[in-house]
Formats: sequence, C-alpha cells, structure tokens
Amino acid sequence: MTLKKVGLIITVVLAAISIVYWGLPKTLNLIGLHPHYDIPAYDLSGKRALIVTTSHGVLSEEVDDKDAKATGVFGSELSIPYYSLLNAGVEVDIASIKGGKIPIEPNSMDWPLATAEDKRFKQDAVALAKIAHSIPISQIDASQYDVIFMSGGWGAAYDLGRSAELADVVTKANAKDAVIGSVCHGALGLINAKAKDGSSLIAGRNVTGVTDLQIKQLDIEMTPLHPETELRKANANYEANSAFLDIFATHVVVDDNLVTGQNQNSSAETVHRILEILSK
Repeated sequence: MTLKKVGLIITVVLAAISIVYWGLPKTLNLIGLHPHYDIPAYDLSGKRALIVTTSHGVLSEEVDDKDAKATGVFGSELSIPYYSLLNAGVEVDIASIKGGKIPIEPNSMDWPLATAEDKRFKQDAVALAKIAHSIPISQIDASQYDVIFMSGGWGAAYDLGRSAELADVVTKANAKDAVIGSVCHGALGLINAKAKDGSSLIAGRNVTGVTDLQIKQLDIEMTPLHPETELRKANANYEANSAFLDIFATHVVVDDNLVTGQNQNSSAETVHRILEILSK
C-alpha cells in the first residue's frame, strides 16, 4: 500500500470520527434530548435555594453490592437547575440524603450526553466542592430556603421516597410557602410530604415525573419506586407527554407553589417556572 493510500485512509477515518464526535450530540439534541430552552433574565438576589439529590450509588438495594451497576443523580438534573438559579442571583446549597460525596450517574455529564451546564460544572471548583461535601438532609433548616428542588436520576428511586427527613423538609418548606420543585425521579421526594392541614401534599394536585414507559424502555425496572406509579398511588393528578421514546419527551406542570418536570429534558423549563413564581 502506498503512502498516499495510507494518508487517504487516515483522512477518511479521522473525518468519520469527527462527524460522529460532533454530530451525535447535535443529532440527539435535534430529536429531543436536552432541547434548547432560553430562561429570561431575573434578579433574585437575596433568595436561597436548596437542591436535594440522592446518596444511593448502585442499581441495587444493597449499597455495597460490587456486582451492581453504578448510578446516582443524573448530571443535567443537577447542573441545569444549579446554574439557572445562580444566574438569577439565587444562593444555592446542595444537600443529599446522607450528605457527603454525591454519586453521579456514569457518563451523564460526558459525551455525548453532556450539556453546556454539565461541562461548566466539571470545571467549577465551588460546585465540585459542594457535591463532594453535600449537606445531610437531616441538617437542613427548611425555614432558610425559598426553594426546595429535588433532582432525579436512578439513585433517587432508592432513597428520596424513603427519607422521612426529606419529607419533613418539604413539609416545613411548603408550610412557609416556599416553592417546591422536582424533576424526573426527584418527584419521589413529594410522596410522603404533608400539606398545611396535615393531608398529603400532592393528593388532588397536578404533578409529573418520569413515566413508567421511559423506565421500561431504558430497562431500569429493577428500581424499587417508579414516580408515575407512586404519584398515582398518592392520588395525585399525574400527567405527562410521550414521544417515539419517552426519553425524548418533556413536560412541566405548575400547581400553585408546586413545580414538577417530567424528565431530564424538563430541567430548564422547570427552573424557569420556579424563577417566575419567585419573581412575583
């Protein structure tokens, strides 16, 4: 084989790699993953928000199961709310169920899934320190926050809906009319919270969270709690959109001070609606 032919083959291979590297994220975006969403400018200096994530890092009930796949919070469901709030001048703390280092869903902040916010987060020393040393939910004083936002990810299926401490924080925050938000599996943090009269926070209210169909399509049905199922069990008025695959769908529901997003695609609009409420 001549050097000229070798050079041509190398050129073709490099071109193909470049097309895939740059083209796949754009293609995923065009068909619905992390759709572009512009949040208007807000100045909400003086407001405080708490983002709550899972502490569960494996797809197993046993936290020490070395054969189980790693999981955690889904990257964009943390990074997009974090920077959207910060950009509006809101002070943001990050808590998790147990505190300490927060597990991140593998590859969710990497190519080809990474959003601009994911990339920013990975270069942000302050943000990285917050997820390395997250606040235990048991140490949270709900009265200090204007917003409680619960991020999703598969890990949240194991601990958000089972945490009495989180339910207490959401209940107390709601009692002082804070905005309560969630996205995807984060909605599980609502199922045991109480309204001001002691009844279920979400019974009879309009909410969304990841669909049972998306969980089935992604073959993650081994998780113990599924948001659509649990929200319906709690007598909430569950609603969602669908697509050729539900991972490409999106939907946001606002019910007074309760703002819920269907899945990872809904993070930006969910926070926009939260900021809208805060601005009023």
